[in-house]
Amino acid sequence: MTRPLDLLVFGAHPDDAEIGMGGTIAKQVEAGHRVGICDLTFAEMSSNGTVEIRKKEAEEAAKVLGLSVRANLGLPDRGLQLVKEQLDEITLAIRRYRPRVVFCPYWEDRHPDHVKCSHMVQEAVFSAKLRNYLPETKPHQVEQLYFYFINDAYEADVMVDITAQFSKKKAALMAYRSQFESVDPSRGQVATPLNQGYLDNVEARDRLLGQKRLVPYAEGFVSKLPLIVNLF
Repeated sequence: MTRPLDLLVFGAHPDDAEIGMGGTIAKQVEAGHRVGICDLTFAEMSSNGTVEIRKKEAEEAAKVLGLSVRANLGLPDRGLQLVKEQLDEITLAIRRYRPRVVFCPYWEDRHPDHVKCSHMVQEAVFSAKLRNYLPETKPHQVEQLYFYFINDAYEADVMVDITAQFSKKKAALMAYRSQFESVDPSRGQVATPLNQGYLDNVEARDRLLGQKRLVPYAEGFVSKLPLIVNLF
C-alpha cells in the first residue's frame, strides 16, 4: 500500500499548484511532510510546449520542491467535466494517496479549467469517504480541504509566510520554461498571458498578501469550513 501523504494538491494543469502554493509546498516538505501534486491533465491544449516537454518540466519542478508524489490523471485538457468517469479518477487518487489535507484551485478564476477542477475535487473529496461508493476500494476521510489562488487573489482565511521559500517557489516555476520564458518566434512560440510578465504578477501578489501580516511573501488559502482553534 502506498504510504499516505500529508498534503495532496490538485491542479488542472502542470504549474497550477506551483503558481498558487509552491512556497507552501516547499515549506511543508522542509518540515518533513510528505507532499504530492496530482495534475488532472497534461495541458495538451497549451499554446506553447508539447506534452513531452510539459512532462519533463513537471518532473523538474517536482525535484525542486522535493515532492513525494507527482501524478497525472490524463484527463482531457479543456474537456474537464463533472461526469462520473472523471470524478472517479480523482476519488481513486484520494483513496490511493490517503492525504490528511487536500488543496485545489479556488472556485473563481478566469480559466474555466481551474473552476472545473475546483468543483471536481470538492465532489471527489466527498465521495472518497463513502464506503458504498466504489466499494472495491477503501474509503478515506480528508481532514481539511483548502483552496488556493492561481490567476486572481481573493480574501484569504489562512496565510502562510513563504519568505524563506520564495526562491524555491520561483525556481520551481522557472522549470516551466515553455510557459514563462520570453517569446521566441523562431521556435514557433506565441505570446500568451503566461509569457508577458506573468511571474512578476505572481511575485507581486505574494508580496501584497504578505503585506497584510507584515511579512515579505505569503500565500493565501480559503476554507469553506470554520477553522477550529482550541486556544488563542
